[in-house]
Amino acid sequence: MGRPNHSLSAVTQHRAQPNSQTLQHHLAAVAKDYYGLLGLHPSASVIEIRQAYRQLSKRYHPDTTTLPPHIAKGKFQQLNEAYATLSNPDRRATYDLNIRYSRISVMQPGPPLNRSPGASGHSPNHAYLDPIDRPLSPGELFALLLMGASLLGCLLLAIGIAIWRGDPL
Repeated sequence: MGRPNHSLSAVTQHRAQPNSQTLQHHLAAVAKDYYGLLGLHPSASVIEIRQAYRQLSKRYHPDTTTLPPHIAKGKFQQLNEAYATLSNPDRRATYDLNIRYSRISVMQPGPPLNRSPGASGHSPNHAYLDPIDRPLSPGELFALLLMGASLLGCLLLAIGIAIWRGDPL
């Protein structure tokens, strides 16, 4: 699944130290990063997020854990919040922007070796691809096909009407 689970250290820390204040501080620090809370890398798929959430929610559910109820409840609420954010594409995109993680910049190829850094007309560290730098999606290709067919149909219709009227081409 990626990185090791930080929540295990919280459990062992709790058993080693009876001070629940320290544990709550540790849980709060881990909870700032939803991916870390679930033990995942930010590039994790929705399926990996769901699997990690289910595994951890079984472990930390207040009815099934050996942790004290107030700690289990807090941990379970953090897991629910992380899953609610990361399983929703819009909320996840906003969250990724807030933590400064961009899936596009990970997939973006580096500048060609034979060009100077500023030769492309945009910053080499640009986080988003220009429309001309990315491949067209299947939906965009279909729209282009329809536009081309419509243009060709209009042209053929105009030529057919001109011939029918007897107008010179």
